[in-house]
Amino acid sequence: MVKSISVIGAGYVGLVTAACFAELGHRVTLLEIDGERLNALEQGVLPVHEPDLPELWQRHWAGGRLRLTSDYEQGLDGSEFVFIAVGTPSTRNGRPDLRWVRSAARGIAEAANGPIIVVNKSTVPVGTADLVAGIIARYKRSNHNFAVVSNPEFLREGLAVFDFLHPIRVVVGSADVNAAQAVAQLYEPLGCPIILCDARTAELSKYASNAFLAARISFINEIALLCDKLGVNVVDVARVVGMEPRCGDGYLGAGLGWGGSCLPKDVRGLIYMAASRGVSAPLIRSVLRVNLRQPRMVVAKLQKLLGSTKGKTVGILGLSFKPNSDDMREASSLSVISLLQEQGCRIKAYDPVAMKTAAKLMPTVTYCADAYEVAEGSDALILVTEWDEFKELDMRRISSSMNCPILIDGRNLYDPEQMIKAGFIYEGVGRGEISRKQPKAALVKHKIQLELEAVESIQS
Repeated sequence: MVKSISVIGAGYVGLVTAACFAELGHRVTLLEIDGERLNALEQGVLPVHEPDLPELWQRHWAGGRLRLTSDYEQGLDGSEFVFIAVGTPSTRNGRPDLRWVRSAARGIAEAANGPIIVVNKSTVPVGTADLVAGIIARYKRSNHNFAVVSNPEFLREGLAVFDFLHPIRVVVGSADVNAAQAVAQLYEPLGCPIILCDARTAELSKYASNAFLAARISFINEIALLCDKLGVNVVDVARVVGMEPRCGDGYLGAGLGWGGSCLPKDVRGLIYMAASRGVSAPLIRSVLRVNLRQPRMVVAKLQKLLGSTKGKTVGILGLSFKPNSDDMREASSLSVISLLQEQGCRIKAYDPVAMKTAAKLMPTVTYCADAYEVAEGSDALILVTEWDEFKELDMRRISSSMNCPILIDGRNLYDPEQMIKAGFIYEGVGRGEISRKQPKAALVKHKIQLELEAVESIQS
């Protein structure tokens, strides 16, 4: 049965939610108060890079299943459900900022002209459903019934449309059983398990899931540090661990760590919620500390090979926090580049889609047309984001164009022996066994160059 759905917030989650509900056959109104973003959407320009989303948006916009507005009364007119999908960024102490959730709740209360089910899609702290219900009760202008449901999203950037339409599970939490079942029915055509629970369980489940994924990445990065010391390849270790059914192989890639809009924010949010209730949560705090260490560790590998990084040109391959996204929030490239610039390095960089966003955050970086331009004349390369196009590069051409063919593989994207054959002095993360296989000629040549530079520096 076709439903009338409103979605508040034309950000990453809101756009995907609106487009995918339209794909399921419902009538969807997307409400966005940012005039610039609204105008861009009306022209068919989406503010995020997400595979399959532009095609979905254009099809249902043209077919009339999607419409846009900045007005709450127009946006909620006739709607049976309204999904709150606004941002909840971290404050300095890790507390999620709920100002836009509060604003949306008040807007709903004042504008709704009939019974409506309010669905929290944003990632919010435990107790937010009660907060939203309280705001609506305070400001509502009609006697119609309101129900509040928690329905957290579990979307991976770069695969969000697929994840929405092919979910592993859907979580629906509310004290109002009828409202929860009504929201669950929206997802029934997807044929996935639907977990009905109370709102607080639903709210905590999102934080717990993301913290666990973050813990897996930080765990394998701790193992990677040991692998470097013991001369072991962390990729092989992760393969063995991942074959254990009780573990699984997801999120066991060692490297520069996690970033983006979810894991960092949600881990900090969980730490804040725990601390506010007197729980120290040392394991979760350690998960965050390990992740913050990873960029420094990769830069330290480069320092060891270059000797002095001052005045050196370092090329960065990939800027977004993950491939198939232009999201720069908490991206590892920000930390790596900042550390290198503090040491006096000149930075060249390339990313397939994120350079426009990155340039606003890092205006002193030289942005290049492709990876080959980044490599030309550079003293080292650091692979930061594992875009597929980087797998297809002519690596011999890359190494031969560099001043010194140092490659720091921050995502363990490449086969080490192939990189050595291509002429690189190669370092991965947790691939300590590679140090024994480096071409001696290249290492000796590099060390002689460092000694010559040191002598010239003394003489001058």
